[in-house]
Amino acid sequence: MSGQVVSLGCRLNIAESEAISGFLDGGPPTVVVNSCAVTAEAVRQSRRAVRRLRKENPEARLVVTGCAATIEQNAFAAMAEVDAVVPNADKLKPELWTAAPVSTAHFAKGKHTRAFVPVQNGCDHACTFCIIPQGRGTSVSFETRQVIEAIARHEGVNEVVLTGVDVTSWGADLAASPRLGDLVAAILGAFPALPRLRLSSLDGVEIDPLLFDLITQEPRVMPHVHLSLQSGNDMVLKRMKRRHSRRDVIDLVQRMKKRRPGLAIGADLIAGFPTETPEMHADNVSIVRECAVVHGHVFPYSPRPGTPAARMPQVDPMLVKERAAEVRAEVAKQRRDWLRSLLGMPAQVLAERDGTGHAGHFATYRVPEGTPVGSLVTVTPTKIVEGILE
Repeated sequence: MSGQVVSLGCRLNIAESEAISGFLDGGPPTVVVNSCAVTAEAVRQSRRAVRRLRKENPEARLVVTGCAATIEQNAFAAMAEVDAVVPNADKLKPELWTAAPVSTAHFAKGKHTRAFVPVQNGCDHACTFCIIPQGRGTSVSFETRQVIEAIARHEGVNEVVLTGVDVTSWGADLAASPRLGDLVAAILGAFPALPRLRLSSLDGVEIDPLLFDLITQEPRVMPHVHLSLQSGNDMVLKRMKRRHSRRDVIDLVQRMKKRRPGLAIGADLIAGFPTETPEMHADNVSIVRECAVVHGHVFPYSPRPGTPAARMPQVDPMLVKERAAEVRAEVAKQRRDWLRSLLGMPAQVLAERDGTGHAGHFATYRVPEGTPVGSLVTVTPTKIVEGILE
């Protein structure tokens, strides 16, 4: 074993892990855990990963980086299993890794299937539930040239995913303040043979007119929009310090689907936010129906020390768990209905390592045996087996 990078959490971590791997050049066996801190459970999973990997690799140097290791640096440094902690601000400095070479083995699909390319890092907003700005800092955009050069290093992949902490804020800190639509247009122009460009989570209020047009009219931009929604209730959104209302989201989805009817909607939703009443929770469930959310990331609220929401009146943890289950159940219903509507419809699918693949709208399909990983194949499903179109 020359080493491994274990990437936990978001797609940005996956992209950064690949960059770390590219910095390495000889040296002792090393394991790097690229940790996540989006929830308290994510931090616990990071600690469990550290303990497990130490048992599996007793002789290796074990380094922890990422958001959890940045926010709780002393706690991770104190773990007996950890040899070193590298904060987020330093993890993309090549000189830190030249003595600790690592090969990549992610806890996620994608290294040979699609390329995850970061376009920005950090966040300038102050959502009351979120600890991530403490781990990532303020928003920093990568220049268009840098993004294009990064994509060029993934020559031959059929899908590129643009990632970041707050992707739609891209460009605000650059000269002339370009918008994300400008970057997407530049990428499509620079890579006319790239068949698929996918966007990670978007803040709906920051979708600029050009980006809206590209999402709804450009075939190479995948018909899959994942919104940083967080709640379907206006009072909860206000207490979260979000910048959109329930009506804003519903109107955006309706306008997008009118222009591109096959568009699939995903959303991040938090259940059991402090002060949430039964009526507020009902709004969380109903917005899943109104927007036909078929890709849901539903999080039971978990207080993060140091955030304003942690000081608000909390909902009973058992009730939080129940409400999260109810929101997930509504997403599952919307997804079942959507998958049934796709039966008999041909779809172009990007093949992955486990014999499945994802279409442009991100439904999962079974691909024919022997399909090369990373290739595009047309599949016409006739049945659904455990959520997979076959």
